[in-house]
Amino acid sequence: MNWTNKVAIITGASTGIGQATLNLLRSNGCIVYNLDKQAPTIADPNYIPCDVSQKEQINAAVDQVVKQEGKIDFLFANAGVHLFATLEETSYEQLESIVGINVLGVFYLLKKVIPVMKAQQKGSVVLMGSDQVFVGKASSAVYGMTKGAIGQLTKSTAIDYAPFNIRVNCICPGTINTPLLHKAVDHFSAISGTPAPEVYAALDKVQPMGRIGLPEEIAISVAFLLSDESSFSTGSLFAVDGGYVCQ
Repeated sequence: MNWTNKVAIITGASTGIGQATLNLLRSNGCIVYNLDKQAPTIADPNYIPCDVSQKEQINAAVDQVVKQEGKIDFLFANAGVHLFATLEETSYEQLESIVGINVLGVFYLLKKVIPVMKAQQKGSVVLMGSDQVFVGKASSAVYGMTKGAIGQLTKSTAIDYAPFNIRVNCICPGTINTPLLHKAVDHFSAISGTPAPEVYAALDKVQPMGRIGLPEEIAISVAFLLSDESSFSTGSLFAVDGGYVCQ
């Protein structure tokens, strides 16, 4: 696909999967805007500070992109946070925070971007899911809940906006070597007493392919789902997990 002069928004693109996707799209000529609370390590004129849990910040950021570019071809709603905790271990404050980012932030973003794409009569959206769209995991009550919600939001939005030539798909990564994973491993190591190298070795072992994934591997799949190469795909929950959920 020719990405030249195409315009994309990626949330949470300062690190991890978002950053890898941003780099891939830009290397192919796409104009990419990074909406993130955390500034990138390298100065970026297309970085817009944005807390996705705040709809006013999302609205202002999207308006800025449309004012500068006149359109939005692609959206990757990538920003999210993880929480390793059972229901009883989860505070109300943690519940509100993770739902605000992982669910409400995606809803706010879609509510602002979809009308732009609807007016264009074309657009492609990828929402960030998880292998927990398909399976449950221990000590993941609220995180898994948020990702299950994203799976359903993908399906309904895909149906509602297919008549307007807008496609909506959900990327569902397994265990990926990102800062989000590092924080989760550090937390688990601290509360369990298990050394971090042992935790990573155990994570490798439970994957059918014998290793965890790389952000660049997810970025390739995101780019495929955004692009016209997947022109007949919408409402899909696309697992990229080394075979984990097929066990």
